[in-house]
Amino acid sequence: MADRLKVALLGATGSIGKSTLSVLADHPDQFELYAVAAGSRADALAELCAQWQPSYAVLGTGDGRATEQALRAAGFRGQFAAGADAVVALAALPEVDIVVSAVVGAAGLNSTLKAAESGKRILLANKEALVVGGALVMQAARKSGAVLLPVDSEHNAIFQCLPAQGMAGVEQIWLTASGGPFRELALDKFASVTPEQAVQHPNWRMGAKISVDSATMMNKGLEVIEAHYLFELPAERIGVVVHPQSVVHSLVEYVDGSFLAQLGAPDMRTPIAHALGWPKRLAIQRQRLDLWQLQSLSFSRPDAGRFPCLGLAFEALKAGGAAPVVLNAANEVAVQAFLERRLRFDRIPASVNAALSALPLASVPDLAGLWALDAEARRFAEQWIAKDLT
Repeated sequence: MADRLKVALLGATGSIGKSTLSVLADHPDQFELYAVAAGSRADALAELCAQWQPSYAVLGTGDGRATEQALRAAGFRGQFAAGADAVVALAALPEVDIVVSAVVGAAGLNSTLKAAESGKRILLANKEALVVGGALVMQAARKSGAVLLPVDSEHNAIFQCLPAQGMAGVEQIWLTASGGPFRELALDKFASVTPEQAVQHPNWRMGAKISVDSATMMNKGLEVIEAHYLFELPAERIGVVVHPQSVVHSLVEYVDGSFLAQLGAPDMRTPIAHALGWPKRLAIQRQRLDLWQLQSLSFSRPDAGRFPCLGLAFEALKAGGAAPVVLNAANEVAVQAFLERRLRFDRIPASVNAALSALPLASVPDLAGLWALDAEARRFAEQWIAKDLT
């Protein structure tokens, strides 16, 4: 088992982390869970470490001393550290072959960038890393030879449908969207939507933040920006189509009129397994797509009036510069305020639009500048939300 690939799993206690662990458990002869990082869920981290016994464990935020005591009490024998810098350090460990980037939000940028600089094979489930710092990450990957493989089901589907020689013959890519839980909800009901309703996605089981983003379709907007960097396509060649069944995960349209699509059950273990095994295929325990049970596959245009966040994301991509940084930061603040019942669901787009309209959107040349603008956008969004409450 000395030839096993060593995996660093960042965001180990979230939904992507759990799905990754399921795939790793199916192939203990090929992969070793070498390092794990969690955000603030110390109890879940202790349970994970007791079972998997990785060599390294990190808690991003929280009481590091108490967490280490809990890990030791649970039988963990590896090295422990705490803090955001320790999470970044895991991505550069020389022994690590694969970094699974599944930290939620812009917080995942630093570790993703470090993995790219270190020439790792990166399984990217953190779309915000490219939304905020796409140019920096892609430049670092090209320089180091890092391999960036998308794990988001939509981008993984696109990747599977592309020709071996790159983008030759590709006319356009199409990202599918379920439409979330409010695809048919009357617009006059949006003001009364609760956090409990917003996180109940009809097809996927995800964390609270991404579930709310799916309900507003900001998640799809962020995926459009991510696709721009991954596949080097302008906004005009990236389309979004509403597909409520979540069976067709995305499509590639070719210049000869052909469409290639990737189908599968709504199960994140499938794209994770594809990226872990690429260019080979891994057999895994997964939810099987039963073709005989498919009654229909339907597609429709996104409703711009129902989902203004999608339009804001396209506008930010076309504007370029630092617009995606502001878009993402303001949205993260707005979603958190909604989850804390400080902002109405229907006011999330207005909050993001206000930040985009008020803040400078010129290009930022370095990481420090990106984080400074990110902080400024978050301050603005918090102030706007406080005023919106009055």
